[in-house]
Amino acid sequence: MAALKMVSVIVVVCMLVAAPMTAQAITCGQVASALSPCVNYLKTTGAVPPRPCCNGVRAINAAARTTADRRTACQCLKSAAGSIKGIKQPTADALPRKCGVNIPYKISFSTNCANVK
Repeated sequence: MAALKMVSVIVVVCMLVAAPMTAQAITCGQVASALSPCVNYLKTTGAVPPRPCCNGVRAINAAARTTADRRTACQCLKSAAGSIKGIKQPTADALPRKCGVNIPYKISFSTNCANVK
């Protein structure tokens, strides 16, 4: 009986440890929602992105912890950017830097998201 209780405790502990590792991956809905405050800015050559835009950039960067998440975020960005008319590429390129975020790929229509690490 004591052995069964010990096994049960070990199983529960393993489940608690593994649960955070199986968190849902980033989605295009999350990316679109977080970055929607950036749309008007990306159509201009504005000097400073609005605070809600930078908050979204930081949130997506923080959420994209794995290579798979970063590739998904990259693909979502490309898809979203392709569906919005008037985005200025130089403004999009500079957005992460202006928000104080370092991302491992260029925000561009030509970025190969499969190469993102």
